[in-house]
Amino acid sequence: MAKGEGTELYSNNSLLTNKPVNPDVVKLAVKCEQRNRLSICNKLCYAVGGAPYQITGCALGFFLQIYLLDVAQLDPFYASIILFVGRAWDAITDPTIGFLVSRSPWTRFGRMLPWILFSTPLAVVSYFLIWYVPTFENGRVIWYLVFYCLFQTLQTCFHVPYSALTMFISEDQKERDSATAYRMTVEVMGTVIGTAVQGQIVGMANAPCIPAPGDNVTADGLNSSLLLGQEVNATTTVITLDQTKAAYMIASGAICSIYVLCAVVLFLGVKERKESSRTPRSELMSFWQGIRLVMGHGPYVKLVMGFLFTSLAFMLLEGNYALFCCYTLGFRNDFQNILLVIMLAAMLTIPFWQWFLTKFGKKTAVYIGTSSVIPFVILVVCVEKNLIITYIVSFAAGVGVAAAFLLPWSMLPDVVDDFQVRNPDSQGHEAIFYSFYVFFTKFASGISLGISTLSLDFAGYMTRGCTQPENVDITLKVLVSAGPIGLILIGLVIFHSYPIDEERRQGNRKLLQEQRGNESDSETNPTELTNMVRF
Repeated sequence: MAKGEGTELYSNNSLLTNKPVNPDVVKLAVKCEQRNRLSICNKLCYAVGGAPYQITGCALGFFLQIYLLDVAQLDPFYASIILFVGRAWDAITDPTIGFLVSRSPWTRFGRMLPWILFSTPLAVVSYFLIWYVPTFENGRVIWYLVFYCLFQTLQTCFHVPYSALTMFISEDQKERDSATAYRMTVEVMGTVIGTAVQGQIVGMANAPCIPAPGDNVTADGLNSSLLLGQEVNATTTVITLDQTKAAYMIASGAICSIYVLCAVVLFLGVKERKESSRTPRSELMSFWQGIRLVMGHGPYVKLVMGFLFTSLAFMLLEGNYALFCCYTLGFRNDFQNILLVIMLAAMLTIPFWQWFLTKFGKKTAVYIGTSSVIPFVILVVCVEKNLIITYIVSFAAGVGVAAAFLLPWSMLPDVVDDFQVRNPDSQGHEAIFYSFYVFFTKFASGISLGISTLSLDFAGYMTRGCTQPENVDITLKVLVSAGPIGLILIGLVIFHSYPIDEERRQGNRKLLQEQRGNESDSETNPTELTNMVRF
């Protein structure tokens, strides 16, 4: 829809003069607003449910590749197959699970919560088995491929219903936005927890780097710090492979315990609200009909495409920043602290972005939030190696990460509301909207992983090398600076055409409140609102 058309639909005349205000509707709206208010406890319990996805995702993202190569001792080719197939399978399962969730019947626990409850035990078992090295060698590739794909499927059964649950904890936009801010804060905390738990437990279990010809790796040499904390002398404590395996299993057990705890808190602390005040759910449709319905909604397509590019930018930056710090900047002993600064900055600034989008609007927050990282990533590749500047850039990147975390999940409910206004007879498709967004973000993650790996491979990257060739340094600079900047600019251009501004969002809110009031008032003509928004 063009901007002018959206403005005309939500002009003051169409909202205030075309239809007289019904006092009963106003009273019902006030009661509905009071009923939809969420307590801080409700918001915290809802937010805790987002931690498992981030904790496990962070652990897998940072450590699975090195685990498959150095601990499970798989051939790099087979390790690449496991990672690629796992990502591809994960992306495919999202719209499939979303479609199945949208067809799920209502139970006494709700429609989303049963998926979360029953998928959790199987998910933690499959996650734990990913980090177990079987005694046999011939079938290890199949072992890891099966359990990695199985965990991704079960985690999708948790995460897609949880994401769609946003629409069922409250019908009030402000309450949903507030709960989303709580959720994003906890999810960023989850990334910190995942990094800390996995990193601290297995951090001392890594094998030392392999020196290249010409590298000085003596105890007194310049590159001795590259040996991952192990001094080259006679008193060095040798870490055995069995100790490394045990460390990974302990870390996975700790993360599994956190996963179960978060699922229990979510299930007991959140009440899923039935769609009693909405129109009846539309008749069940096929999978492809659901795809056409969702992808035919213009604002949703523009929102997803915009965040596809900006998410890809931040994934390129985050996925290669540790390597950039280790090899290009030479801060191998500090890279864990640098990553921690990024996550802590994101966690601390999410409340700021929640205030900012409430004060200045969500589109403005997108422009400012995603572009705030651009000058700093330029600075870090142009200035000489400086640890202080690197920490400053990392903090600024964390501010942008916070915006990237919060804004998509805050704007998706607006798109769903807009769809419901324009399709009042088509209800119950929230899970499809959310699952396709998750699908595209995971698709972006797969692209990021592929681009990074292929680029570094072509540049001559040396696995576990103490130093890297000059071409690798140049490639890493492109992956953390020029590449993300270009993708961010493309995303901002797409967001410029995103039609749901604050006026249209508030208009949707008023129309939906009136729709729900009309459905609760027997004296109100139920077709009046439909005629009002039809065009």
